Amino acid sequence: MNDFQTIADRVEIEALRGEFTDAVMMRDRPRLAALFTPDGALRMPNIPVEQIGREEILAGGERLQSQWDFFVQNTHPGTIQLDGDTATGRAYIQELARTLDGREGLNYAVYHDRYQRTEEGWRFAERVYEVRYLDTSPLAGTAPHAAQGSRTERAHATALPAPAASFTEPATAVQLEGVAAALRANGFAAEILDDAAEARARIKDLVPEGASVLTGASETLRLSGIDEDINAGGQYDAIRPRILAIDRATGADEIRRLLASPEFVVNSVAAVTETGSLVLASGSGSQLPANAGGAAHAVWIVGAQKVVPDLNTALRRVEEHALPLENARAQAVYGMPSAVNRLLILNAEPRPGRGTVLLLREAIGY
Repeated sequence: MNDFQTIADRVEIEALRGEFTDAVMMRDRPRLAALFTPDGALRMPNIPVEQIGREEILAGGERLQSQWDFFVQNTHPGTIQLDGDTATGRAYIQELARTLDGREGLNYAVYHDRYQRTEEGWRFAERVYEVRYLDTSPLAGTAPHAAQGSRTERAHATALPAPAASFTEPATAVQLEGVAAALRANGFAAEILDDAAEARARIKDLVPEGASVLTGASETLRLSGIDEDINAGGQYDAIRPRILAIDRATGADEIRRLLASPEFVVNSVAAVTETGSLVLASGSGSQLPANAGGAAHAVWIVGAQKVVPDLNTALRRVEEHALPLENARAQAVYGMPSAVNRLLILNAEPRPGRGTVLLLREAIGY
């Protein structure tokens, strides 16, 4: 390799590392995922996170960034060792962050990198994140949200209230086992999975190809990629795209029939109680009939932070936590507020085997 090519490769790899930090800071998840090879890996053992392939990196970035109040990352150049069409290197990282549930701190870390020359240019084959120093002391400063992300995300971030800490803390392993046992006693099938990626794979086992499927308007489904799998993957008779194609003025009856009785409904919930009840909230009520019993089968994916002791606490979680977050999202995306106009409480499943609850060990969604 000549000296000019060596210099060009080093410049391009350094630009790749700078592009990574810019995509993170601008919350540009598609661009971030595109910086990796198709089978590239992003590993963060301290968190812990392991994402393989661009699709997982994209979904994982959405889950992580949805938790941020603000995040600042600085990258300092490190070593690059070239070896033909591959290379290795390190980059040194300083980060400041605060999450929506109040966690905050300063850390210094190292990215241990492998790079690959591709037709698109140099890309990450692997980034392994190693924390070298972590300070979780409260940060003295504040961050104006107007400088972050797209216009929609800026509006969303500006409007988001701080959630109550008691409604964002993931349930313990013991609590999840207790909830699963209570759900089973009430006629639901219940499984405990590690994370949204496992739930995404499990849905493919539970919902046969070609089935008619209605998805709820759920952040959990969106962030996990399940919504996209069902509504855009081509494997199912997806109800939601069909509804969006119908004229609401002339096809209202058809829309109601489609919403009320699909073969499967896949959704999340606002809360699950330790006594084995599920609570769903809705502004229009359109998705509730299928969940209540209209669908032949139902699957609910539930993040670990949605576990509450009882129904009274569940209703508080809806009003004090989920509604403010959904209201902020609706204002930013649709330009109109949300409201809890309909509530559905499922205390038991009278048709054993109809309803399956996938309890996740991780927090996701509202």
